[in-house]
Amino acid sequence: MNEITTSVQIVLPQHCNGYKKPRLFGGQIMAWIDVVGGVAARRYTHSAVTTVCVDNLNFLNPAYLNDTVVQEARVTWTGRTSLEVRVDSYVERLDGVREPVNRAYLVFVALDEHDAPIPVPPFTPETDAEQREYAAALERRRIRLGR
Repeated sequence: MNEITTSVQIVLPQHCNGYKKPRLFGGQIMAWIDVVGGVAARRYTHSAVTTVCVDNLNFLNPAYLNDTVVQEARVTWTGRTSLEVRVDSYVERLDGVREPVNRAYLVFVALDEHDAPIPVPPFTPETDAEQREYAAALERRRIRLGR
């Protein structure tokens, strides 16, 4: 089963720009994405990991001061020593309704105690949604390798 790793943050003044209605810095949410994605990758591989790239990151809606930001990370694909993790970020309103903020795809490499790449457990998609995501991950990988 593909477990979901969840992170929850409250947007504080130090996370925002100085605009009239303070918005969350894009760089701050990117840091949170890297952490929750890294935790998901570590849990999956049972090893240390390092971020290789942020393959895709789309901002859909803003988050503002005092918003609750919920992030969910899950493995979408594995190679021999690398894996892709999708991170979805949402603003969670006080009534529990979630609005998407962004979606990111990150690639990590599993490492041994000498920082050398090591094999990762294979990911086999089980649900229709996982199969679609896996196929999309293969296409992202093809494009990445073509650059």
